[in-house]
Amino acid sequence: MHTTLTAGLGLKPAHFDAALSCCAPGLWFEVHPENYMVEGGPRLRWLDAIRGSHAVSLHGVSLSLAGDEAPDAAHLRRFAALVQRIEPALVSEHLAWSAWGGEHYPDLLPFPRTTAALHRIAANIEQTQAALGRSIAIENPSHYLQIEQHAWDEIEFLTELTRRTGCSLLLDVNNVYVSACNLGFSAEAYLDRFPGSAVAEIHLAGYTPDPTLGAAMLIDSHDAPVAPEVWALYRRLVTRIGARPTLVERDGNVPPFEDLLAERTQAADELQRVEALESKVAA
Repeated sequence: MHTTLTAGLGLKPAHFDAALSCCAPGLWFEVHPENYMVEGGPRLRWLDAIRGSHAVSLHGVSLSLAGDEAPDAAHLRRFAALVQRIEPALVSEHLAWSAWGGEHYPDLLPFPRTTAALHRIAANIEQTQAALGRSIAIENPSHYLQIEQHAWDEIEFLTELTRRTGCSLLLDVNNVYVSACNLGFSAEAYLDRFPGSAVAEIHLAGYTPDPTLGAAMLIDSHDAPVAPEVWALYRRLVTRIGARPTLVERDGNVPPFEDLLAERTQAADELQRVEALESKVAA
């Protein structure tokens, strides 16, 4: 790791040159490993170059840890090879499923939080960690509908996964806000209960109201700037749990690198504020 991680950005191919030359203190970049699990080619060379000057995080989107089958062994081998090559600062995946019966779906799908699901997901996390030779962080999902079969509270479910597997948690604040609006619970109360000691990384992103339902259904679209209400929740969170590596995600309507860097700087300023408060208390 080149520096202490502060705030980072999702790395887009169009931004490689600007990212490579940027020297903001503590800046790091996150990529989806599925785009780089190859033996060669320009993208992998670009990632090697970025890794030479910045810390990198790998954020998986296709392990389908909540699925009813174990992670694909060939996928894990390619993933492990990339981890060995890049030596990422962080590795993470989603609490969701995206594959069933040999079919793969381009989404992160929900599941009932049952005890059987807990056992299955814990086993899948353990298999993944063994293959990668390191622990991973699990991200809280976005929710769009009520599932009546839940037997576990989400925070208790995530906490139990950390206890059983030694994994850490990736807390996506935008996911919390979107889910709270869609399902009618308090985002503030959720964040206040979240186990801060287990949080290895924080994500921030933008959302979009559904074209038909409007504000009654928010979509975790990653195609807009981080909303003021999400910034407020982030400020509340890090004030309570302390500074954590924080990523600003943008996957659609991607603006110039300078615009994303400005959002990243806002997150870095919040982390610096929290660290200053902690130093003052310690003194």
